[in-house]
Amino acid sequence: MTSRIAHPGLAAKVTSAEQAASFIDDHMTVGMSGFTGSGYPKAVPMALARRIADERAAGRNLRVKVWTGASTGPELDGALAEADGIELRLPYNSDPIARERINRGEMEYLDMHLSQVAPMAWEGFLGPLDIAVVEVSGITADGALIPSSSVGNNKTWLDRAHGVILEVNRWQNPALEGMHDIYYGTALPPNRVPIPLVRPDDRIGQPSFRCDPDKVIAVVETDAPDRNLPFARPDASALAIAGHLIEFFKHEVGKGRLPPNLLSLQSGVGNIANAVLAGLLDAPFSDLTAYTEVLQDGMLDLLASGKLRMASCTAFSLSPDAAERLNAEMADFHDRILLRPQEISNHPEIVRRLGCLAMNGMIEADIYGNVNSTHIMGSRIQNGIGGSGDFARNAFISVFMTPSTAKGGRISAIVPHVSHVDHITQDVQVIVTEQGLADLRGLAPRRRAELVIEKCAHPEYRPMLRDYYERALRGSYGLQTPMLCGEALAWHQRFVETGSMRP
Repeated sequence: MTSRIAHPGLAAKVTSAEQAASFIDDHMTVGMSGFTGSGYPKAVPMALARRIADERAAGRNLRVKVWTGASTGPELDGALAEADGIELRLPYNSDPIARERINRGEMEYLDMHLSQVAPMAWEGFLGPLDIAVVEVSGITADGALIPSSSVGNNKTWLDRAHGVILEVNRWQNPALEGMHDIYYGTALPPNRVPIPLVRPDDRIGQPSFRCDPDKVIAVVETDAPDRNLPFARPDASALAIAGHLIEFFKHEVGKGRLPPNLLSLQSGVGNIANAVLAGLLDAPFSDLTAYTEVLQDGMLDLLASGKLRMASCTAFSLSPDAAERLNAEMADFHDRILLRPQEISNHPEIVRRLGCLAMNGMIEADIYGNVNSTHIMGSRIQNGIGGSGDFARNAFISVFMTPSTAKGGRISAIVPHVSHVDHITQDVQVIVTEQGLADLRGLAPRRRAELVIEKCAHPEYRPMLRDYYERALRGSYGLQTPMLCGEALAWHQRFVETGSMRP
């Protein structure tokens, strides 16, 4: 019996990763833990990938359907994709090997709003769940499972799976115990009741998962770190975007539309989001709170400074240096961080109730405020929609951010019409690039177009956008949302053909 497995019955089920992987058969659906590179199983997916390779060498196929919380790490998505072992993936992907297989049509991918995954699993819409493979940081004497660095959909996987494989990871800090709030009060219609969370720091659940020990078919001990990637230092564009957004928040406070301590912050993942959070360190706001999906480096800095009173999330998404800092100072952060299931962290009702300020990245926006956050040139998946839709539609203020150009200026992020729509114009209230900020609230389509072109487009592309819009005003089928159907996606087609949106 090890110090991390205090339950005698589960300690007796300790086995190798290879033996655990042998329980997974062809065409099975496997729910795995993990969210943005945190808390995902490391050993069993690697063993399964090796088994898949061996089976293929023997002339037999072994492919599985993989469900997770969101993105994971190379030991899971990367290893299984490299072995061509994933038949279907949901609800999110950012792994480059899996991305290439998806875009070559070799792997089916179901991109989903993250708040909808657990309910749809319970409702049976996604089919049965054969096995759950879930990383935990420990098992108590009474069989309670101490979550690790992400919660994601783990509660649902443990409840719905026919069999459970646990990875008990000694690398995860034992001081994580008590930082989780696992809510078991959700139900299916017509028996749903309001979720009793009215402040971001409310505790409404319990600190651990419950799972019938008889469902556990294997326990694997590991000592492997999460694969958190470093964030690049904010460049001039990121800092400019952060500056525009912080000035906007100051303006809203001055107008009385936001309280002096703002409202609960939600932030997507990435360098721009971190730049905005870093900018808040010197901004005149204090007693801040966060109700978001992931806790990033910038939020950790805000917590350490005292500017951020508490953060509610479902996972950590930290650089290696920040992860080391969190582990070293866990006692200081312990009571100011809550990790919840993603069906709660992303719950539309709660986001609306708290009035979150949603700040998310995008690939492109069009002049009317439609946003594409997932596809390159309309058909090539880059990543998933994640939780941006959960927050954007229900936020108090919904913000989307990006540099105005990409690929050395060969791509404009502001276009006549987005090549793929993830967020419709009704859900997009503010667009920010390094050029400026367009507050679209209360504006009809033509007013939006004029503002987006002038405030957000890069100067090189601004005349082209004005020309398109002026001709659309003269030659469009209607003037509510002027559009030249034969030209709306011409910029994207030009890039596909020539490598640049420039004429």
